[in-house]
Amino acid sequence: MSVRVLIVDDQALFREALATLLEVQPEITVVGEAADGEEAVRLCAELHPDVALMDLRMPVLDGIAATTRLRAEQPGVQVLALTTFDDDEDVFAALRAGAVGYLLKDVSSTRLVEALVAAKRGESVLQPSVAAKLVARVARLPAETPGPQPLATPLSERELEVVRLLSDGHSNREIAKTLFLAEGTVKNLVTSVLSKLQVRDRTQAALRARKLGLF
Repeated sequence: MSVRVLIVDDQALFREALATLLEVQPEITVVGEAADGEEAVRLCAELHPDVALMDLRMPVLDGIAATTRLRAEQPGVQVLALTTFDDDEDVFAALRAGAVGYLLKDVSSTRLVEALVAAKRGESVLQPSVAAKLVARVARLPAETPGPQPLATPLSERELEVVRLLSDGHSNREIAKTLFLAEGTVKNLVTSVLSKLQVRDRTQAALRARKLGLF
């Protein structure tokens, strides 16, 4: 089943170009376009997309505020930020608001499609530069408890490899290629990592693993 996507951006030409690019992808169905966050919230209620591909700096209602509203009013809609900017303020505000991923507009079409598919599953996909910012920020925090693996059930060596790669922003497909594993195996390993770290998503897993000193 294809991923139903709502494109949200205040630049009409960019929206149209992106819609044209995505509509030829068999994995993607573009269900609509919105020019600002307010319109995005309204269209999500009407069209029920799987993913809102969200710009951040828009008039009327910006992408951060729209993401916050969507997570409260339409929790079934995942938000994937797609923006020109990767400054700390935007990155952390978007993730705090509930965006499941954060990509820049220079992303390749292949990477974008993979991110949309992953976002539908609730998986977090981060631009490598964004993942680096998260790791750098958490590195400045003190560890919660001493010791290399302060968990009730420690991560296996393979799970540690997986959490390091997802912390760098890699998708399940990319992790599978790197570790020479089946994508289904990686998905199971990610699920186990989330359970052991007691977190809901990949971004939180990366943050908690780094805070615990696991890499």
